[in-house]
Amino acid sequence: MIKLKTPISEADIRKLKVGDQVLLSGTIVTARDAAHKLMYEDRPTFIDEYLKDGAIYHCGPVVKQDSSGEWSFVSSGPTTSAREEPYQAKVIEDYKVRAVIGKGGMGDKTCKGLMDTGAVYLHAVGGAGALTAERVKKVLTVFKLEEFGSPEAFWVIDVEDFPCVVTMDSHGGSLHKEISDKSREKMKQLIG
Repeated sequence: MIKLKTPISEADIRKLKVGDQVLLSGTIVTARDAAHKLMYEDRPTFIDEYLKDGAIYHCGPVVKQDSSGEWSFVSSGPTTSAREEPYQAKVIEDYKVRAVIGKGGMGDKTCKGLMDTGAVYLHAVGGAGALTAERVKKVLTVFKLEEFGSPEAFWVIDVEDFPCVVTMDSHGGSLHKEISDKSREKMKQLIG
């Protein structure tokens, strides 16, 4: 198990390979469709300090607010990453992101962005949102909550030992592409 803490250096990211298991700690930012579209089209700077050498988590959390106004995560499972494919490479480059966390992997455009920038895709376990929420130690702040709603807002959180697996690395390796290619080949054999 490899322990990483944000901010993460490019050198540490370049050491990672597909299949490596990671425990991620530090500050990460949730961002889904609306957030990615905003970052891609408008390049807002309010999120810079949290993303530089950091991580974006494709997650629409379930949150609650206590009587003192403090937020906490009830569930924080990953959402499907493929929807961010049109935006991700540019967002990684513009914001100097080192890790993208989600489920299901991403495509060739993101794979090239990971190589060019020195970043990785980390697969988080789907269906375990309540368990991964236990790894969220504190909500630091939230941006665009009123405009985007809770699932689409930028939640800036501190996590401790958040479990992930490297499924796309900074060297062009992609477990998702490998499995897809093998599946297509097997289908051709079965169909004849």
